[in-house]
Amino acid sequence: MKRKIVFMFVNGSIEEPQRTVMQVGENGEMITVGVANYDMACVEAKKLVDEGALVIELCGGFGTIGHAKVTEAVEGKLQVGVVRFDNHPGYDGASGDSKWM
Repeated sequence: MKRKIVFMFVNGSIEEPQRTVMQVGENGEMITVGVANYDMACVEAKKLVDEGALVIELCGGFGTIGHAKVTEAVEGKLQVGVVRFDNHPGYDGASGDSKWM
């Protein structure tokens, strides 16, 4: 079984979830997932649990509420980490929570 790790980012211009998979050695995969909002992130996170992912790291575009929603969605079946920009420079200093909620 491959060791699967995930980086997930949020971008409102995405209409359907976007995935890329990078092979890491013989037994590893780095999966990048782009989502449009927190709801889509939760749906994709649940799928990743079913696919055997070990961990999801969320981009800085997810605020604390987004992190909490994804963490709740996976029901403790994998770890959810986050790159933190509470005042994201790509969002004119706003939190992801104010942009995606």
